[in-house]
Amino acid sequence: MASAAAEHPFKTILTTLPKPGGGEYGKFYSLPALNDPRIDKLPYSIRILLESAIRNCDNFQVTQSDVEKIIDWENTSPKLAEIPFKPARVLLQDFTGVPAVVDLAAMRDAMAKLDSDANKINPLVPVDLVIDHSVQVDVARSPNAVQSNMELEFSRNKERFGFLKWGSTAFHNMLVVPPGSGIVHQVNLEYLGRVVFNTDGIMYPDSVVGTDSHTTMIDGLGVAGWGVGGIEAEATMLGQPMSMVLPGVVGFKLTGKLQSGVTATDLVLTVCYRLNNSG
Repeated sequence: MASAAAEHPFKTILTTLPKPGGGEYGKFYSLPALNDPRIDKLPYSIRILLESAIRNCDNFQVTQSDVEKIIDWENTSPKLAEIPFKPARVLLQDFTGVPAVVDLAAMRDAMAKLDSDANKINPLVPVDLVIDHSVQVDVARSPNAVQSNMELEFSRNKERFGFLKWGSTAFHNMLVVPPGSGIVHQVNLEYLGRVVFNTDGIMYPDSVVGTDSHTTMIDGLGVAGWGVGGIEAEATMLGQPMSMVLPGVVGFKLTGKLQSGVTATDLVLTVCYRLNNSG
């Protein structure tokens, strides 16, 4: 007789988000429902890690001990405690995306040789692949420059683009953004960032790791995101948690308003300068 599936360790804090006119948007794991005063002192970025650990807690990949480490961040972070983190999605550009899709295709071939169902091989988290790193500018200062460059690009990379187009339809959980749509981190910021996911009625914050150093731009929307290597991204695609040191958090308080002519870039550079000088 098959045993019943283990209950989620934190099912008691699963809370309904009601709609104003009745019904519900979905359910979410409520951190205040833990009734732990330490959570009120956690920086918001650490709360993102905590919510992910609670939601993904299976006492195998993510344990209740890992959750406790994050809740006790004030004491565990200085000790460089390690925690597992499962981002909500993965962002790829074509240079790192092509090898990842090749690996998935190779795994499907291996499954077929074993007379197994090759269609079982899919990313376990949503993957957004933006084709932008193969772009070259051959034609400039011409009204038809964009069209001419796109034609040259498709001619040069026909085999690669054909393979990625196949991958976009063959694999579940994979979106391929075609060339000419923009730079990966800008597309991520303007089109791909979900801010809040709702998967099977469970709502949770968007978070992303990407194979582009500018992935951190998404933090401007309140979405936790940073750049990683191709191997880390591919492991995350296949459902493996990232092992990371529980980070420290630096606060920088801004008051007043910018003077006329001062840009947001000026502000960011000034903040970086002062943080660098303070060590």
